[in-house]
Amino acid sequence: MPLVSGTKLGRYEIRSQLGAGGMGEVYLAEDIQLRRRVAVKILPSKIASNRDRMRRFVQEAQAAAALNHPNIAHVYEIGETDGVHFIAMEFVDGQTLRELIHANRRDLEKLLRYLQHASEGLAKAHAAGIVHRDLKPDNIMVTREGHAKILDFGLAKLIEAQQPQSDEDPGDATTVKLKYHSQPGTVLGTVGYMSPEQALGRVEEIDHRSDIFSFGCILYEAATGRKAFEGKDALDSLHKIVHAPTPLIKETNATVPDELQRIVRRCLAKDPEERYQTIKDVAIELKEVRRELKVAGIDTSVPTPVSSATTGEPNAESTVSQTSGATTTSTSPRVSSAEYVITEIKKHKLAAVILLVVLALGIVGTAAFLHERNNEVAIDSIAVLPFVNQNNDPNEEWLSDGITESIINSLTQLPNLKVIARSSVFRYKGKATDPFVAGKELGVRAVLTGRVMQRGDNLLVSAELVDMRDNKQLWGQHYNRRLVDIFSIQEDLAKQISENLRLHLAGENEKLLTKRYTQDTEAYQLYLKGRYFINKRTEEDLKKAIDYFQQAIAKDPNDALAYAGLSDAHAALAFPLGAIAPREAMPKAKEAAMRALEIDNNLGEAHASLAYATFFYDWNWQVAEREFKRALELNPNNADTHHWYSHYLMTHHRLDESLSESKRALELSPLDLVVNIHLGWHYLYARQYDQALEQLNKVVEMDRNYAQAYTWMGLIDEQLGKYPEAITAFQRAIALFPGGSTQAQAQLGHAYAMSGKKGEALRIIVALQELAKSRYVSSYHIAAIYAGLGDKDQTFSWLEKAYEERSEWLVNFKADQRFDDVRSDPRFAELVRRVGLP
Repeated sequence: MPLVSGTKLGRYEIRSQLGAGGMGEVYLAEDIQLRRRVAVKILPSKIASNRDRMRRFVQEAQAAAALNHPNIAHVYEIGETDGVHFIAMEFVDGQTLRELIHANRRDLEKLLRYLQHASEGLAKAHAAGIVHRDLKPDNIMVTREGHAKILDFGLAKLIEAQQPQSDEDPGDATTVKLKYHSQPGTVLGTVGYMSPEQALGRVEEIDHRSDIFSFGCILYEAATGRKAFEGKDALDSLHKIVHAPTPLIKETNATVPDELQRIVRRCLAKDPEERYQTIKDVAIELKEVRRELKVAGIDTSVPTPVSSATTGEPNAESTVSQTSGATTTSTSPRVSSAEYVITEIKKHKLAAVILLVVLALGIVGTAAFLHERNNEVAIDSIAVLPFVNQNNDPNEEWLSDGITESIINSLTQLPNLKVIARSSVFRYKGKATDPFVAGKELGVRAVLTGRVMQRGDNLLVSAELVDMRDNKQLWGQHYNRRLVDIFSIQEDLAKQISENLRLHLAGENEKLLTKRYTQDTEAYQLYLKGRYFINKRTEEDLKKAIDYFQQAIAKDPNDALAYAGLSDAHAALAFPLGAIAPREAMPKAKEAAMRALEIDNNLGEAHASLAYATFFYDWNWQVAEREFKRALELNPNNADTHHWYSHYLMTHHRLDESLSESKRALELSPLDLVVNIHLGWHYLYARQYDQALEQLNKVVEMDRNYAQAYTWMGLIDEQLGKYPEAITAFQRAIALFPGGSTQAQAQLGHAYAMSGKKGEALRIIVALQELAKSRYVSSYHIAAIYAGLGDKDQTFSWLEKAYEERSEWLVNFKADQRFDDVRSDPRFAELVRRVGLP
C-alpha cells in the first residue's frame, strides 16, 4: 500500500510518490534534520524479510555509501522504521539518460559527455571494489545543470539471489531474473544490458568488466537510438548477447567517428579478457572521440530512429525525478528555445530587460574568466601516482613501477616544477585512492595516474592528467604499442605532460624530457628491474638489484643510468642497511658512480651517488659538497639529494643550511617516512628536543609500526633523562625491525648503561660481538655502549676500530650526544681531526 504524504520514516517525511518498480516504491521526502529533499526507496517486504540477504546488502550499501564522487548519487542511509526497510539517497532532479537518448532529436556529443561523466563515477566505484551489476540508461540521471549521476549501486546484488518472480509478481518489466540448475543462486540483470556471463548465469565470473559490457550497450544505444542486442523477446535478446556479433553503428548512424565503433566493439567483447580492463580507459577514449567530433564540426544532433526501443510519444518531453521505475512523465508539444524566449519577453517585458542585462554581464564575465584561464601561468607542481599493473602479476610489477619512476625522474629535471618524490607517491601503491584526494594530501596542482598491461610483446599504457583546482581532466591518452617501443611511449608521455602543464620548454630542457641513456630495449628493461629491487631495501633484494644492473651493463657498457643504479645498490648494502662492511661495499659504489660520470658528466643521479660515497666513506668533504651541489644543479627536485646534503651540512655544524635542506626534502616528499624521520634527526642533533619529539610524533601518526621512529624517540628520551621510556622505545624498535637491528640493540645497550643496568648493557655487547662473527656490526655501536658505561679506554678502542672500518657513523661523531662525556679527552679531538670534521 503506497505511503501517504506526511508519513514519517525516522527523520524523513514523505512528500509524494515518485514511482514504483521491481526495486520497490520510490518517494520524494524531506530530511527534517538537514532540511533537504531526498529520494526514499521502500524495499519490498519479501526481500527485506530475508535476513541473510539484507545483511549482505547492508554491507554492499555501506561500501556504496562511502563513495564520494560528483557522478554518483550519494546513499545517505539504510534504515528501518516499524518494519519498513528503506534507503535514503540523494534526490536527483532531472532526466534519465534513456529519456535523452530517445528524445525527438538527440545531441550525440552531449550524450557522450554524460556517458564520460558516468564512466568516471563508475571508475571510482570499481576502484573501491564495487560492481553495479544492473547498469542501464534508466540508472543514469542527468541533472538540470547537465551532470550525469549513477544510481542504485548495490540494489542489483540485493535481489540477485531471490527466487524467480511468479506470474502474479512481474515486477519491473525491463528486468529479468534467471535461475540455472547448473549454478547455485540466480542472476539479475536487464535484458539488453546484461553481459554474456550474466546471461549464462556464471555468477563467479561477474566483476567490473560486466559493467563495462553494459556500458558498451548504452554507448551503442546513445549513438544509434537502438539497443545493441534487441530481439523479438527476452530469450531472443539473451541469445544475441551470448552469440550474436556486435552490430555496426554506421549501419544506423553514418555520421559517428570510426573510433566510437572501435570503443563499442571492445566494450562488447564476449570474453571479459578481451574487453577494456578498466572503465577509466573507456572514459579517456570517450574524451578523445568528443574532441574529434568538435574538431570535425560534425552535426551530432540527429533524429532518433523509430524502433521498439524508443519510449514515449515522438514529441513527448519527460521530466524525471528519480530512476529505476520511479519516473513521472508529462506530455507536451516541444517548443524551441528561441520561441520560448520570445514568448516570455512579450509576457514579461521588464523582467526580460533585466534578464538580458544579467545575461550580458554573465557573458562578459565568462569571457574574462576564460581569457584569464587560457593565459594563466604554468602549473608548478605535480604528483605521478604509481601506475597500476593491470596484469595483477607480481613478477611484472617492475614494469609499471619502472615507467612511473622514469616519468618522475624525467620531470624532476625541469626547472620551476615541483615533482613529488617516488618515496611519497608510492605510499599510494595498491590503494584505491581518489587522485583528487591524493593531490590535496601532497599539496600539488596536478596529478598523473596511469595503467600498464603487457600482453605478449605488446604494451598497453593509459594515462590521465587531472587538475586539482577543479578536479577536471587536463589530458588523457591510451597507447597500444610493442614492448620494444617503451622509449617512445615514455617520451611521448613526458612531452604531453609538460605541454598540458603549460610548461614552455626549449633547448636543453626539452632534450632532458626525451633523453635516452641506452638504445638497447633489453638493457633498459634490466635497468628497470634493478630499480624495482633496489627500492625494496632488503639485503636479498639489493643483491638482486646489483645482478640486474650488471646484466644491463653487460648488454650496454655505456649505460650511465645502470652504473648509477649499481652505485646506489652497493652503497645501500653498507648504509643505511648495515649488511656489508663499508670497506667491502663503498669502493664499488664509488667506482660505479665515477664510471657513470665518465659516460655522462651531466647525469645528476651519478653526481649524487658519488657525493654519497665520498661523504660517508672517503670523508673527502670538499669533493662531497661539490658533487652534492652539482647534483642539485642538474636535478633540483631530487629529495634524496637534499636529504643527504642536509647530513653533510649537519656534520659541519651549518645548522640553518641543514634545516633548509631537510625542509626542502620534506616538501618534495611529504609522505616519505625516512625524510620525515630525518627532520626529527636534524632537531635532535641540533639539540632542539621539543621540535624533534614533535616531528617524530608526526611520523608515528603516519605509521605506528615504523621502527626507525622509535630509535630516535628513544635517543630524545635519553637526553631528557627519561631512561625507562628510552628503554621501552628501543625495545619496541627491535621488535619492529625485520630480523632485528644492530643499531637499535646498541642503542638499547647505551640506555641500559645510562640507567645503571650495567649487566644488561654488557650482555648486549657480548651479543653484538657474537653476531659480528657472521655479519657486519659497526664498532661505532659498541663504542657508544662503552661511552654510556663510562669506560673511556674501551670507548676509544672501539672508535679506533670504527675508524679502521671506515664506519659511516663516524661522520656524526662530533654531533652525537652519547659521546658528550668523552669530549674533553684529547683522543676525541684527535679522532675528529683524523676524520676531517671541522
